[in-house]
Amino acid sequence: MFNFSANHLLLLSRTECRGFAVLVMRDDSTRRVYRLYDFTNSHHFTPGQYYCVSGKVNSADKLYLAVESVKPDTKHASAPTVPAPVDGVGGRPMR
Repeated sequence: MFNFSANHLLLLSRTECRGFAVLVMRDDSTRRVYRLYDFTNSHHFTPGQYYCVSGKVNSADKLYLAVESVKPDTKHASAPTVPAPVDGVGGRPMR
């Protein structure tokens, strides 16, 4: 197991499964997207709010980012009102 932490995360989606929740979050600083697993189902997110998330990486057979703690990111108070375009959308056509 390894530790992980990320700041400036914005919730994209939450899917409830039996016994856990799957959170898809984007780091607005790096534009990386993470799939996080909340096995305690105790973390709640407000839309449009940035978060700092820490937890453990379980790499036994698949990569799971298991959430241990969540707190609001006070350095980035709120999300931008205009969402950033997804790669390839709204840009110049490829040739």
